[in-house]
Amino acid sequence: MNTRITGFEVKPHHCGISVPDLEASIAWYRDMLGFVLKERVTLDAASAKVAVLKHGDFLVELFEVTGAAPLPDERRYPNLDLRTHGTKHVALAVPDIRVVVAELKRRGVDVAMDTTVIGDQSFAFIRDNAGNLIELVQQPNLWRV
Repeated sequence: MNTRITGFEVKPHHCGISVPDLEASIAWYRDMLGFVLKERVTLDAASAKVAVLKHGDFLVELFEVTGAAPLPDERRYPNLDLRTHGTKHVALAVPDIRVVVAELKRRGVDVAMDTTVIGDQSFAFIRDNAGNLIELVQQPNLWRV
């Protein structure tokens, strides 16, 4: 990373996702993607229950907020979601996209966009149990020693 421009470095830390059922989402991220529960917090000011999940160095912060609006249907489809401003998805690097997508299908994960190859990039989109989009990006170089 070129720190001469910014004067500092940044690294990925976490993403926050609003979900309708915190317990179901904790189980989904654990069972489907291998995240582990790190901590639980209550945010009284927001009427929110929060769970922080961890996988390696990456954290997912799940929020269950009383009275939250449901995910609009168009946010469940990668190409339609681009038509709404805001954060689009979280992306996770995987060593072999076809192997990972096949395993997730076997587990019953909802695949929003099957493996797509554009140039030298391979990616796919899945939905979590609440319909939120997750992109899987093939990055085998991250597992090379």
